[in-house]
Amino acid sequence: MRDARVRRIRRLLAQRSARRSEGAFVVEGANVLDAALDGEADIEAFFAAPEAEAECPELLDRAIQRGIQVHFLEPGVLERVAGTVTPQPVLAVARQRHLTLADVTAGRGSEPQLLVVGVDVRDPGNAGTLVRSAEAAGAHGVIFCRGSVDVTNPKTVRASAGALFHVPVVEGCDPQEVLGVLGDLGLKRIAAVAHDGERPDHVDFIRPLALVLGNEAHGLPADVLDRVDTRVTIPMPGRTESLNLGMAASILLYEARRQRAPGAAGVSPEIGVLAP
Repeated sequence: MRDARVRRIRRLLAQRSARRSEGAFVVEGANVLDAALDGEADIEAFFAAPEAEAECPELLDRAIQRGIQVHFLEPGVLERVAGTVTPQPVLAVARQRHLTLADVTAGRGSEPQLLVVGVDVRDPGNAGTLVRSAEAAGAHGVIFCRGSVDVTNPKTVRASAGALFHVPVVEGCDPQEVLGVLGDLGLKRIAAVAHDGERPDHVDFIRPLALVLGNEAHGLPADVLDRVDTRVTIPMPGRTESLNLGMAASILLYEARRQRAPGAAGVSPEIGVLAP
């Protein structure tokens, strides 16, 4: 039985098809699991190396108190199955959340909606950073359109630092459908582009909006750009031509957060400059 569990962990770490068919994925590391327990994680079981009892006893206690089974592995087993070069002493198998576009467009509280749309985002680390930045900035949801990386990819889960369990994430949508629905709902669709867009501080991020970001190498396709309302470009006076997708998303999300802060100077859409 134990060997079967270990084989399953290996399979879930290595194969997107296995994660999809089983509706489960692996979460690695004490900090990520701690955040998962704080959020809406549906965890089946913990798997711990012998040293976990000394290194993260509080985490194991939290799992047990939640009624989650904790399986202790023999020395060296976790190191052989984990997805990192220097594995931490604990990992878990979690059930996937199957959310729809309606789940992330329902809004949250009285603040104008702030959504993030990823189109053809291929790098798992960037995808995880995108989710992490979105959650940190108080975004209401993240939508990864068809062709993007699997958000349960082990690298994406780790890069999200547990944010995956705190912000709604939807996968597999058609970008044209997404932008059409968001436009019908009255959200301003703002595309991040490398050149010839408005400065972030000249764009209104206060109203309900969706920030649209594209592929790391090729940006957004023309048919997507045809469906947006505004294009925004981050000024870069240095030699760098473009920013990492995760970095660009973080800058733009925090410009939205800055403008939305109580008492902050906003933007005058009529004249396109900061209002006093």
